[in-house]
Amino acid sequence: MIRQVSAAAMLAAGALAVNPASATELTMYYPIAVGGPLTKVVDGMVEEFEAANPDITVNAIYAGNYDDTRIKALAALNAGEPAQLAVMFSIDAYDLIEQDMIVPFDDVLGEGGQAWIDSFYPGLMANGQVEGKTWGIPFQRSTIVAYYNKDMFAEAGLDPEHAPETWDEMVEMGRALTNDDHYGLMIPSTGYPYWMFQALAVQNGIELMSGDGLETYFDAPEAVEALEFWKSLSVDEGIMPEGTVEWGTLRQAFLEGQTAMMWHSTGNLTAVKNAAEFDFGVAMLPANVQPGSPTGGGNFYLFKDSTDEEKAAALKLIQFMTQPEKAAEWSIATGYMGVSPAAYETEALQAYAEEFPPALVARDQLKVAVAEFSTFETARVREGLNNAIQSALTGEKSAEEALGEAQSAAERLLRAYQ
Repeated sequence: MIRQVSAAAMLAAGALAVNPASATELTMYYPIAVGGPLTKVVDGMVEEFEAANPDITVNAIYAGNYDDTRIKALAALNAGEPAQLAVMFSIDAYDLIEQDMIVPFDDVLGEGGQAWIDSFYPGLMANGQVEGKTWGIPFQRSTIVAYYNKDMFAEAGLDPEHAPETWDEMVEMGRALTNDDHYGLMIPSTGYPYWMFQALAVQNGIELMSGDGLETYFDAPEAVEALEFWKSLSVDEGIMPEGTVEWGTLRQAFLEGQTAMMWHSTGNLTAVKNAAEFDFGVAMLPANVQPGSPTGGGNFYLFKDSTDEEKAAALKLIQFMTQPEKAAEWSIATGYMGVSPAAYETEALQAYAEEFPPALVARDQLKVAVAEFSTFETARVREGLNNAIQSALTGEKSAEEALGEAQSAAERLLRAYQ
């Protein structure tokens, strides 16, 4: 039955046909950047696909975080090792296009393929669509959400069903929640500091980049103010540790009761649900001028250096893994979003959301979400921004000085593309 559904989807999309008489081998690079049994979940989906498509074999290579995956996949391609597809950062699109490593899905899909592309949430497609073509298909996608310990809220005299909706409320509640045993709030500042900073900047009314990837606005007054606010949570308010907060250990810190609230990827949702020994809630991020969060996570990409048969087989795998039933299964198993409205209309995800309403928070936040920070020379521009954020949070530089330097560096890097 699964094979029939997948074949029907491929026919409807007008995809290239795979000759069943020939075996096609695919190598897929995949990031495991967030906790939880993601490897086992992906392996299960791949095995199911192979069982339904015995003419295709898939070698999934788990390559670490998103940066590791990009580096390893591109190194393999440059060394002449075969690879047909990968899940990499949604924000890698500009760099991958610039390096001529990927092909747009429009070139592989035939007549009717646009209907498949249009089936995904537009907010999740934003990072993968450049100059009128679709280069990335969403799969491991997220927004930042606020996790909070309801037991600690009740102990502090706060309403455990009411997470902070504004910056002012977050500070006020953070003060009530902070004591000698734990902090009120932790926002990670290693790993992906630019991502958290983008959320704060958007909430303060400023986007960090232009839609065409050619300009950045790091030194705008609203951006400087957002970074100063982030620092004030520790230095002035004392509701967060001073210095940096580790991305990789924050989930465990939350589970161990070291903080009452944390900002983190919805990709941690199922892991927190399975491990928490206390009642917890999940909410959209608080607003200042406006609410908002950047989207995040990974997209599927098709590598250019592969045969038509391999591209068609890779597309078949991507369509299988993103079909509504599989997207729902993935969301339940991990906490990442179902990537299409149809995923949330499946019986499985509807039943799960009724039992566990936090499963809908990241999806609902898409209404106020923006595309994740991405420009040409993304890796280098992002590195400069990350360094600026950390130098401000550690007190090495003022927010204005750090972001001014990052802006100047970004302008130098982007000048050639303008």
